[in-house]
Amino acid sequence: MTSPPTPVPPPAAPGAPSEATRGTPAHLSPAAAGRDPRVRIGVHGSPRLVDALLAGCGHGDDGVHRLPYNMTEPFAPLRAGEVDLMIVKYTPREPDLATSGPIGYDGRAALMRAGHPLAGAASVTLEQLSGYDAFACPDGFPPYVWDLVVPPRTARGVAVRRVHPMTTLTQAAAVLAATDAVHPSFASVADALPPGILAVPVSDLPPAPVRWAWRRASGLTPAAARLVRDAEQAAERYAGAAGAADR
Repeated sequence: MTSPPTPVPPPAAPGAPSEATRGTPAHLSPAAAGRDPRVRIGVHGSPRLVDALLAGCGHGDDGVHRLPYNMTEPFAPLRAGEVDLMIVKYTPREPDLATSGPIGYDGRAALMRAGHPLAGAASVTLEQLSGYDAFACPDGFPPYVWDLVVPPRTARGVAVRRVHPMTTLTQAAAVLAATDAVHPSFASVADALPPGILAVPVSDLPPAPVRWAWRRASGLTPAAARLVRDAEQAAERYAGAAGAADR
């Protein structure tokens, strides 16, 4: 079996600038003065995705402080003011949160035990995965985002059996290890998986756009605003170079 693709952001398609890069001072937090100058970033799973984002826009790890968040109530640390930014997939439609433009993409991969009937494949499809039990939306997680992570139906209309409860990656891995359940997830989590759990690329689900999110009311510290701006600009440069190479 081939290893899952590495999610190296950018690429990202250029688009309208986010609230952090429109040149107005309104996004800056009034509480920035006198605080730890590091940008507090909410992360989930493997650090691989954040590593790639920071490297891609020329920021070092010494300027950030990573704090984990849970799949249940994923926005709680952001809303409590415990982090300045968090990594999100797709586009959360939360009225109190703002998001950046796309800063990268994370490929899709299905998690399963090493002895699973599909584990030896170079890649799998959602149609194949629909033959096995999957995971239901965690409590406190936006259902409209979960429908993109674990679609309720395949392109042919086959229902995906979202039956197992999901709380943490560790809990999900225990279910995967003991059953033939599968979880359509992301390539970036591969490094965080315990022994015996594999990430197999999913060929018929598109990579997920990756964005920064922050609390709209509190805005961004100057350091966080710079990170958002630099990541967006790096993504646009990458997309422009990729487009030129294709011509």
